[in-house]
Amino acid sequence: MAGAVTDGPPGDPFELVASRQQLAEGVGRMAEAIESDHPDGVTLVAVLKGASVLVADLSRLLRVPVHIEFLAIAPFDGTARRTRVVRDVEGGVAGADVVLVTGTFDTGLTADFVRRHLESAGPRSIRVATLVDRGATGLLPATPDYRVLTVADRFVVGYGLDHQGRHRNLPDLWAFAPGAPMAPGAAPKGDGRLSP
Repeated sequence: MAGAVTDGPPGDPFELVASRQQLAEGVGRMAEAIESDHPDGVTLVAVLKGASVLVADLSRLLRVPVHIEFLAIAPFDGTARRTRVVRDVEGGVAGADVVLVTGTFDTGLTADFVRRHLESAGPRSIRVATLVDRGATGLLPATPDYRVLTVADRFVVGYGLDHQGRHRNLPDLWAFAPGAPMAPGAAPKGDGRLSP
């Protein structure tokens, strides 16, 4: 049903990018690939808040030993002039095989920053998993090792991703329809459980 358009509040159409079923299938494929690459276990480091739903679903599907850590960053906003860690991993990652779990992989700058931060703690390996890979928009010559789907040049919400702090709870992934203004507080029409 990807590509279907539904009307949100007046003037704010949303387009379904991936249903909850499609997301579940993609996360299942990601779990299989991570298991194959890490048969002895893995440490998942989720970047808050966008990766929260993905890491929860992913961790439940993995059949290898899993350790979960969380990390939060303050993204570059023009005023601080740099990205910084505001919540670091608590248990450490020294000697661990780490999979950094992100909500989106866009320019590659955030993943590169977090990777370098984690490397200073001495993990055995670091790979990157993302819900949404934005494709070839990266400023760095880097791509995620694992992705659920690729969505180029679209702003998406749902399944942990937000717009102005809202819509993380939507079980499907939605994009603002092309050319539609993103009004504050806009939401897909319905009760938040939009697909069958």
